[in-house]
Amino acid sequence: MRDETIQHQRQQVLLDKKWQKFLRRMWLFRHIPFVSVVLAAGSMALGNVHPESDFDVIIGAGSGRIFTTRFFAAVLFSLFGWRRTKLSHKETATDKICLNHFVTPAAYRLSSPHNEYWKKLYFSLVPVYGAPEKIRQFWASNADWLGEIPRVGDDLRHQHKKPSKIKLVIECVLSGKKGDWLEAMFKKIQISRIERGLKSQLGHQPRIIYNDNELEFHPDTKRIDDYLKGGLR
Repeated sequence: MRDETIQHQRQQVLLDKKWQKFLRRMWLFRHIPFVSVVLAAGSMALGNVHPESDFDVIIGAGSGRIFTTRFFAAVLFSLFGWRRTKLSHKETATDKICLNHFVTPAAYRLSSPHNEYWKKLYFSLVPVYGAPEKIRQFWASNADWLGEIPRVGDDLRHQHKKPSKIKLVIECVLSGKKGDWLEAMFKKIQISRIERGLKSQLGHQPRIIYNDNELEFHPDTKRIDDYLKGGLR
């Protein structure tokens, strides 16, 4: 019993340290064009981190600009050295932001299956950027399968709610035909790289989606099966 208590205390200390480091990096989303919502996911949301854990996020992108959003997010987080660049090799993932799930409002509702893992994860998601009304829109889109949904505005980790002026200016410039052209170019380049890169990385029952409303890259979901078999914690 004493060993379990010590282990729990160590886990909590590690989780707190991870959250502190993670939250210190969330300001960057205020400057990324067309990002409307960011929610912490994965082990951070579930509270089962380990020293090598990365930082999973779900990013809400503007309609018709999902590939543009992903481009700017990848560039900015890479410039700061905060982006996870590979989907494997745990040693390269520690404390890096994993940009593996982007959704527009049309895809806020999680695609099936809606098993107990996804219910627990989505109910545990932590808003870290975005206006409260945008966060509520995300939760409302998943209410039919989640049942009760979390309240918005109570979590102190939701520190960043407003975009920066530079973000608003870039969005204005890229809201018309110029932005449409860039989106089409980014889409062509990214899909080519996605299809070329994933061939050697697919594992157990992958969840791979790439279209105009959703970009999801979970090449191996064995940990989800293991989580379900072992019981929800």
